[in-house]
Amino acid sequence: MHSFQLLGLAALGSLISAAPAPTRVSDLTKKSSSCTFTDASKASSSVSSCSSIILKDIAVPAGKTLDLSKVEDGTTITFEGTTTFGYKEWKGPLIRFAGKDITITQAEGAVIDGDGSRWWDTKGTNGGKTKPKFMYAHKLEDSTIKGLSIKNTPVQAISVQATNLYLTDITIDNSDGDDSGGHNTDGFDISESTGVYIRGAMVKNQDDCLAINSGENIEFSGGTCSGGHGLSIGSIGGRDNNTVKNVTISDSTVTNSANGIRIKTIVDETGSVSDVTYSNIELSKISDYGIVIEQDYKNGGPTGEPSTGIPITDVTIDGVTGSVDDDADRVYILCGDGSCSDWSFSGVDISGGESSDDCENVPEGASC
Repeated sequence: MHSFQLLGLAALGSLISAAPAPTRVSDLTKKSSSCTFTDASKASSSVSSCSSIILKDIAVPAGKTLDLSKVEDGTTITFEGTTTFGYKEWKGPLIRFAGKDITITQAEGAVIDGDGSRWWDTKGTNGGKTKPKFMYAHKLEDSTIKGLSIKNTPVQAISVQATNLYLTDITIDNSDGDDSGGHNTDGFDISESTGVYIRGAMVKNQDDCLAINSGENIEFSGGTCSGGHGLSIGSIGGRDNNTVKNVTISDSTVTNSANGIRIKTIVDETGSVSDVTYSNIELSKISDYGIVIEQDYKNGGPTGEPSTGIPITDVTIDGVTGSVDDDADRVYILCGDGSCSDWSFSGVDISGGESSDDCENVPEGASC
């Protein structure tokens, strides 16, 4: 009896030693914790320990970034209530995101309010007050930003440098800047990115609704743009990366804007723009150009003298319709000699305005 008991205890000990080590409570907490923050500094310093983050009525101090760039892979970030920012003249950004497999969203009724009128002085980034960039979606990979309501950014709203990033149903409303000095309030600025998909955006602003400065495999669809400079590629040139490739912009409207669709490159620079498609774009109340493609930019404006260092090739314009103002040009194309090729225009039906007499080197397949 005594030996049997010893054998049983030995066997039990063997089973215990072979079993996997129990998961510690602290490990479970670290991997599955949900954190609610009402203080910006605590949020920025503690996010790495949370897999689900709620930002409730955050007031970001003046001159500080709500830094959410050190979250763990797979984290969900949710804005609740109203997010606000203290006033200071500085470069920003006011918010920064980074990480892999990150989801950024908001609760119903939430708003991220930049209160840009405190900085607006009609000069944007060209002088006057130093204004903070609003949001950096940099170093995001396989991630999603959806449903955000953004209001009154001091200057540019969302800067994207990412890989496989989906931006869905985002509203950027800077319409208060129309009468209060808003300027350079771009909606989405994209550079050095591969795989950016913007769907269902609504942008009211005083500059480009979309500006693609470099990158490839970029889509913009189902968007509504109002008050700005239209759906733009460029300016291209003068950066570390000056290549734009495989861009599709479709099923969108542009109204009350300077331009409808635009591609612009900088003179005497090098790079390339290729495989670009604009399709099913509806225009209304366009003051300057319905379609404008030009290779003559320098110091932020056109020179009238195009150069050939950044060829624009494989451009498809398919179904751009609507109207422009009486003194606008329906289409304006200014290319360097031989630097625009393999274009296809179809379904371009723009009423109002004028036919430009200043087009140069229009490639076969397009019309001015």
